[in-house]
Parts: sequence; C-alpha cells; structure tokens
Amino acid sequence: MTSTEPALQHALDTERAHHERCRTALAAMVEGAGEQVVIGEDVSASGADAEVLGYRLRSRAKALRELPEGPLFFGALESGDGPLHIGRLRISEHPAEPPLVVDWRAPVSRAFYQASARDPQGVAVRRRFGWAPGSRGDSADLTGLEDEHLEQGETRDSEIVTREIERPRVGPMRDIAATIQPEQDDLVRADLAVSVCVQGAPGTGKTAVGLHRAAYLLYTHPQRIRRGGLLILGPNRTFLSYIAEVLPALGETGVRQSTLGEEIARCPVRGLDEEAAAVVKHDARMAEVLRRALYTRVRPDGGGASLAVPDGSYRWRVPAGVLAEIVDRVRQEEPPYGVGRERVRARIVRCLREQAERRSGPPPNAWVRRIERARPVSAYVDAVWPRVRPEEVVAGLLGDAGVLASAAEGLLDAGEQRALLWERPPRSWKSARWSAADQVLLDEVAGLIEHPEGYGHVVVDEAQDLSPMECRAIARRARFGSLTVLGDLAQGTTPWAARSWRTVLAHLGKPDAAVVALTTGFRVPRAVVGLANRLLERLEVDVPAARSLRGDGELRMRETTADGVAGAVVAAVRDALGREGSVGVVAADADVPRLRAALDAAGIDAAGPDELGARVALVPASVVKGLEYDQVVAVEPAAIAEAEERGLHRLYVVLTRAVSRLEVVRGRPLPF
Repeated sequence: MTSTEPALQHALDTERAHHERCRTALAAMVEGAGEQVVIGEDVSASGADAEVLGYRLRSRAKALRELPEGPLFFGALESGDGPLHIGRLRISEHPAEPPLVVDWRAPVSRAFYQASARDPQGVAVRRRFGWAPGSRGDSADLTGLEDEHLEQGETRDSEIVTREIERPRVGPMRDIAATIQPEQDDLVRADLAVSVCVQGAPGTGKTAVGLHRAAYLLYTHPQRIRRGGLLILGPNRTFLSYIAEVLPALGETGVRQSTLGEEIARCPVRGLDEEAAAVVKHDARMAEVLRRALYTRVRPDGGGASLAVPDGSYRWRVPAGVLAEIVDRVRQEEPPYGVGRERVRARIVRCLREQAERRSGPPPNAWVRRIERARPVSAYVDAVWPRVRPEEVVAGLLGDAGVLASAAEGLLDAGEQRALLWERPPRSWKSARWSAADQVLLDEVAGLIEHPEGYGHVVVDEAQDLSPMECRAIARRARFGSLTVLGDLAQGTTPWAARSWRTVLAHLGKPDAAVVALTTGFRVPRAVVGLANRLLERLEVDVPAARSLRGDGELRMRETTADGVAGAVVAAVRDALGREGSVGVVAADADVPRLRAALDAAGIDAAGPDELGARVALVPASVVKGLEYDQVVAVEPAAIAEAEERGLHRLYVVLTRAVSRLEVVRGRPLPF
C-alpha cells in the first residue's frame, strides 16, 4: 500500500536506503566470489583438494552471478535484538558481521511464517513489504509496507500477501517464499529423513511446497544432499519448463529436474502399445514375471559336472554337489543378479584357495587373481549364472509365448499374456521397437541385475498418475533417501492412476510416510472451486473437498450450439484479452486443430503450451496438468470427459487451471 503519511513515508525511505545498502553488499559478494575463484586456482594443495576447492568456489560464484534480479527482501521481524530482514538469500557486508538480510530458510526466519498474535514467538512486529509487480530490484520499487504488532495481540489479513497471490500469471511459475502459510511451512521444513506425501487440492500450492522443501533441504543439509543428489521429477517437459525458474530464484542451481521417462530411458522409444498391453506392463505383477524370466537363466546343476582348474602340473577340483550348493545358496540370499554372479565366482575361488592352503599354505594374492580369471572358472560361471542384458530378458519374454507362459504362470491370465506378446518379434533385441511402457520393464530388470545409484532426496510431482511399476523405478532411486510425494488423487488421469496414497507409498518403498492434506486454496477463486467440487463428488476418490480464500474471481458459462463452439471460443478469448493476464484456451486434444484454425482466422495469435510467456495459449487437455493461467476458456467439457477412460478426472484438472476467471464454452450439456 502506498501512503503519504509522514511516519509511513519515513519508514519507506528508511527501508529503501537499507535495500540500497543490501544491493551494494550483494554486488561486493558477487565480485568477491569471482576473486576467490582466481585465488583458489593458485592454492597449493593436493590435486584432489584443489579440485574440490575450485569446484565449490566456482559453484558459489556461478550461483551468485545467476541469481535472478528482484527485491532482496520481502519481510522483517522486530524483536528485542533489533530488526531482522528476511529474503531469498543471506546478504552481509562481511562474513563476521551480522547479516543485512537473513535467508528465509534459516531457523531464525521461521517465526516470520509461524508467529501469530496467539503465539508471537518473541516477535514484536512482523513487517511485510510491497513491491511493484515485476520489480527487478530497484529500491524505488518498494511501494508499501504492513506491520503486525503481534505482542500487542494484533492480527490482520495481509493485503500485500493477497495481492501477491492474486497477481496475474504470465510466464513461468514464481516462488512463494514471501507468502508461505504456516501449514505449508511445516511441510517445507520437515526433516531430511522424513518422507512426506502431500494430498493437495488445486491451488493449495503443493508444487511450490515441494520445490521450497528441496531448496530448504539443500540449505540445511548441503553436504548430505549434494553427496547423494537431489532429483525433481515432473510429469512432462512442459511442466518442468514451467517450474524451472523457482529454485534459481531461491538461490539454488544445479538441481536435476527431469521426467521419469528420461531417468529410466535405455533406448529410443519407437513403438506404441495398445492400452491393454500398456496397462499390463505397468501392473505390479510384472515385477514378479520379470524376476522369474531373469532367474530362469540360472542353472544350479551346471550340467551335473564337477569343476577342474589346472594350476601348473596340478588340477584343483570342486565336486558337482558343492558347486550346486554354492549356486543354490547364493540364489537364496537374493542379491542383485550381477552381484550374485560374482558371488558364485568368489565362493568357487574360496573353495579352491582352501584346498591350496591345506596342500601348501596360504597362496599369494597373485595366485588368487589368476584363479579368478581362469578359463574353467569363468566358463562355469557363464554356464550356471550367465551374463545378461535387460533388453535380452524383456525381448525374450515379449517375443516368445512359451517363455512368457512359464514366467507368468499363476500371475497373468491368457488374455493378458496375449496383450503382452509382440505380434512380430524382432530378430534380436537390438532391432526391437521399444515402447514407453517397455522402458519401465527394462528398468525393472536393470534394477534386478544391479541396483542404480540413489539420490539423497527425490521430489515427485503429479504422483497420482504413477503406475506401480513406475513407483518401483522411483523407489530404486530413493532406496536410502527420502521422498516428497506431491499430487491430488482427484487429478489422476492415467489408466493406472492411484485411488489410495497408501498403495502408492507402498510401491514407492515408503509405506509409513505421513499423508498430509492441503485443502485451503490460494490460487483458484471460490466460484471456480465450487464448480470443481460439484464434479469431485463423481470421481470416486476419497479426498476432502477444497475451499478457497479467494472471494474474487469470476465464473461464466457461455452456451451455444454444437456448430457455434469455435465462434464462441473466439468471442470468449477476445473478452479475456480485454482483461489483464494470461489466457489459456483448453480443449479436448482432437478439437485443438479446429480451434487453432478459428483463432488464426480471427487474427488471434495463440501459442502452444510450451511458450510460457505468451498472452494466449491453446492447450490440449492432456498436457494442461500443473499449468495455470489468469483466465481459462474451457471448451466443450463433454468432449473432454468423453476423450478418455478417466475423462471426468481430466475435466477436473481443466476446470481448476484458472487463477482469476473461468469461462466455460459449451454446445452440449455439462457431464455433471
């Protein structure tokens, strides 16, 4: 808020001066980081130490240089120790001096989000700053401030927070460091060892919570997280582009943001499955089918022959019964397939070494290494526990009815097996046309052969759409790490979409993770939430109805004839362009070409969903999940609902993308 009152004007002038001081200090920090890189290159140290030091210094300098321009603080706390400004990163004039700005993730900053009139937590005054929209950090852009005198019992609804939440959405997703609510803050600051599942209704900020939790963990546990790595998994590249600027704005770069398909890809996707085949491939039963198919290659009897290993003029022997016992015992231990193979080799060599010790004392290490590489030993290991590639196992399963029938006995019925079989098996796995679902199978077998390297923490967004087999792929990458699982069961649109978080968490290997529901929306207006809640009742998922704090916003129904839908969409877009903010035109995928032609003919330039800064975007319903627009024109809900098996869930997603205004254009009755 802007005020000409002398006291407030004086406070604004004081804060602007402080911001200028912060800008000067930050510039010095950036310059100093660059100088440290130069100095570090001349440090006398071991090669490894110098490399580590150089990497850390260059990373710090790079992060500071790439910090997006913007205001350097958004709030302040006044207590007995003086004012404490809160921003997106720590700023100081000298490392030994008190900071000019404290990082929002620091423990002392938590009171900014959690203090209240009922529990002031030692805070006398909480101050919020209002900045001009789109400010690049000019101190003159500080236009207002609000004070809450918490120790005096004062509480108020923040106009600054409300304006920031309702500010028009154009371009990529923004961070919410200035507007985090207490229940969101609890999730953001959960301990690294704790896995959390957030069931978030539309507009409750679950994605932002997950990203801010990632930033918090990187700040609080930098060594542990960077040692194991942190992975952000999104549903598609469009979504990842939308969220890409959040972590850099919070001062964190170098975090891997990827899709699960990219993480598990072993070969190009050139094939397309029928839905029946894809559903079976994503089913949890396939894990056991694949395990059987892999381990049928192990032959404990080894042909029933003993093993003879020449050693000069002498031959060492291991009886067939001992060999079979070794193989059988290793199988019972259930190590990864590749580990089991080497374990068999090691135990055969141990038997031979024990014989050598009894004959002439402990043999030297060179002898052990030579025996390990001896041709008879390698030949026997290859015979009983052959080396294998995941592609060979999966191709053998999908291309041979007999192999599939044996591996799937008691698990898959005849119809499911027929759906899996390749109609025309390739000559070899190298020429196979692998589908996206096949990648999940290949990753499962790869995980059986050798455990993949895991991450210290994985944030999984839109997790309600994960299949059991996809969950297993993620679980392998978080075997010793923790998860932040984000989603909304009501927005599940895949054929295998979850109906229970407990089932998802079990497949993710975190069955005891806490499930926390966020139901208070800050993004979607109340009228739009009310319409979506009417549809929610028909979705057969056990999730609480959402509620919105947004009393503003608008919902409009534009009825027309079936033939008049395209013209009505053009009119709706023209109305929307008369208002502020982005416009998303969302329709069933099959209707997009017709609508694009109508918009082009009307002279309206509509971008695709990937062009995040566009004023108008024409978006197929299948890719709108996770995106948001100030105004949404939802086209023919009945067509969206009929386009796929879980079309009503898809429609629920479409109806909840609007930040300020939703206009529904229909030539047919609503499907609810």
